[in-house]
Amino acid sequence: MRVLTVARTEIAALTALLVVTGGVLSFIEIADDMTEADGQAFDRSVLALMRPYADDPGRPWGPWWLKEAASDITSLGGISVLGLFALIVIVFLLSQRKWLSSLLLVLGLAGGVMLSEGLKAVFERERPPAAMQAVETINASFPSGHALLSTVFYLSIAVMLTRAFPRRRLKAFVLGVGMLMAVLVGLTRVYLGAHWASDVLAGWAVGAAWAMALWLVAYVVERLQKRRHAPLQDEQSLETADADPTKV
Repeated sequence: MRVLTVARTEIAALTALLVVTGGVLSFIEIADDMTEADGQAFDRSVLALMRPYADDPGRPWGPWWLKEAASDITSLGGISVLGLFALIVIVFLLSQRKWLSSLLLVLGLAGGVMLSEGLKAVFERERPPAAMQAVETINASFPSGHALLSTVFYLSIAVMLTRAFPRRRLKAFVLGVGMLMAVLVGLTRVYLGAHWASDVLAGWAVGAAWAMALWLVAYVVERLQKRRHAPLQDEQSLETADADPTKV
């Protein structure tokens, strides 16, 4: 049983490493394409698809309630909402003596904000035309901060929660919900005209890479901490210990 558990953990670590590598390479490719004619044509085509009304370029495709729903969903990737959610989760983790998870979540969001703002400052890409934006925007376009931060937060929380569920179906469900949240936030940014499609794709790529890099850091640190019986590791609950006798 212990051998099986170790094998699964090593596979998870390898998968996380592949996601980090794939995310970085994807971002580089997207950043290169956005400066070329083909990439720009793709972005314009997607934006035009979302804005079919010539007499009202700021009105997105679909019924009025879809725009309202998109506006509500897109706020789930805003820094204020994510900050509030993060505070609630961090307080809960600290109450459960999950020291390492709490620290990494703080570092994850703080690092995500710095990545987002730093990359925006480097590329300084202009947003879609203001007449086509259904929401207010305040800074550069590439990459999408909403897509990046929502991917970091919701994917990180989903990965943390998978450790609480022994069944694969529940793990898959939690991961699926986390990814769905990030995808929905990103799609609404394009739908509302706040970003080009490539901005969102780049945000997803960087966010996934950063979230999995943090998971790898947690994986390595936790193994070292357990060997040395250091206080930074997450304390295991009695329920989890009873459910998985292979863990100490």
